[in-house]
Amino acid sequence: MERAIFLHDGNLQMFKFAHPASEQESGDGSTDMNIKKSVWEPASIENSTVSDCESGVSGGNYVPRSLFDEGFVRLGEGDTVHDLIQRRFVLSLGMLGAQTDVVAIHRSACSSVMSQARVQSFQLYLQAMQKSRNGNANLKYAWYGTSGGKEVEEIASHGFGHCGKSQNNNNNKLYGCGLYLSPDDSPLDSVKSCAADKDGLRHLLLCRVILGRTELVHPGSKQCNPSSEDYDSGVDNLSAPTKYVIWCSRMNTHLLPEYVISFRIPQGCLKNEEPSRRPSSPWMPFPTLISVLSKFLPAADIALISKYHKDHRAKKISRHDMIQKVRQVAGDKLLIGVIKSFRDKKTAKACCRNKEGQRMRQQREEGPSYERESAVQRKIEGR
Repeated sequence: MERAIFLHDGNLQMFKFAHPASEQESGDGSTDMNIKKSVWEPASIENSTVSDCESGVSGGNYVPRSLFDEGFVRLGEGDTVHDLIQRRFVLSLGMLGAQTDVVAIHRSACSSVMSQARVQSFQLYLQAMQKSRNGNANLKYAWYGTSGGKEVEEIASHGFGHCGKSQNNNNNKLYGCGLYLSPDDSPLDSVKSCAADKDGLRHLLLCRVILGRTELVHPGSKQCNPSSEDYDSGVDNLSAPTKYVIWCSRMNTHLLPEYVISFRIPQGCLKNEEPSRRPSSPWMPFPTLISVLSKFLPAADIALISKYHKDHRAKKISRHDMIQKVRQVAGDKLLIGVIKSFRDKKTAKACCRNKEGQRMRQQREEGPSYERESAVQRKIEGR
C-alpha cells in the first residue's frame, strides 16, 4: 500500500493507494509517498510517518524544465497532486486568487545524502514528540514565504540556515526569533513575505511541521526558545492561529519542506492586502470600543490596544493584525459581550428615533387642523 499527500477541506491528508502485490510497506512504520494514478481512500495524516521521498510522478503528462538547479522535481499540469495543491492554494487566497498565476509546482526530490539524512532526522523527532506528548505530535502542513529561488535551492541543499531571510524585513521579528509559517488553509501572510524576482515570480514552500504543544507568543516578544519544557512551538492565537513560530534551534529538525509553489501576482495587489472574508458579526467604531473596554481592562492593556490602533492608522500593521492583537489582549468573551451590548443599544436608539420620527410626521400631517382648533379655543377663552 502506497501513500500520497493531498489537500482536502483545507488540510493536507494522507491518501492510501491500492497497487499490485509487488508493493511493500517498510517494517519500521515509515511510508512510501510515490504518487501514481489509482483509486485512493483517505487515511489520517496524524497516524502516518515520513516517507523516504523516493517517489515517481504520475506519468503521461508533459513536464516542463525545473525552475531550480537541484533538490526539486517539477510536477506536470494534470498531475493529481499538482492540480489539488494549485486549486486549494488559489481558493484559500479568496479574491486575490483570481489574480494569481500559478507558474509551477515542484516536490522535494530528497536525492542527496544530506537531504535524506534530514528526512530521517525529522522522522526521529516526530517519533520523539509523539512519545513526549502522549502520542500527539501535532503534525501540520504550513507555508513558508521565501526571499526567492536562491533561498529555495539553499534550503534544499543545506536546510534552513537562518531565521528567515524573507521574513526579517517583513515581520520585524514581531513574534520572537524564529521562522514564521502560515497554516495550510491561510497562506496570505506567507504570500506577503515572499520576495518577487525581476520577473515577478514568488516562491512558497509547503512544509510538514512538528508543532507539538503550542504556546501563545505576544506581539513584541523577544522569545527565542520555548518558555518551558511544557511547550514546543509558538502561535499568535491559540484558538485560530495565523502564524506558527518555529524557534531557530528547531528549524532543521521540526520542519520538512515537501513542495514549492511558484506564482505571480500583479504588482500592487499585495499592498495593504486584507483577507477577502467580510465580517458578518456586529461591529463598533474602534475609539468607542477602546472607551468601553477601559471600564473593564487595566490601564496598561488599554494603552497597548490604543497603540495597536495608532499603528494601524499609521499603516504600520494591517487591520487584520490589529484585530488579532486586540483579541489577544482583551479576550474574545469580553469583546463579544461589549460589541453585542453596543449593537443592542444602537438598535434600541434606532427604534426610538423611528418612533419619534413617526410622531413628528403625524404632527406635521395634522398641523393645519390643530392650529385652527387652537385658534378657536383661544377665542372662546377670550384670549
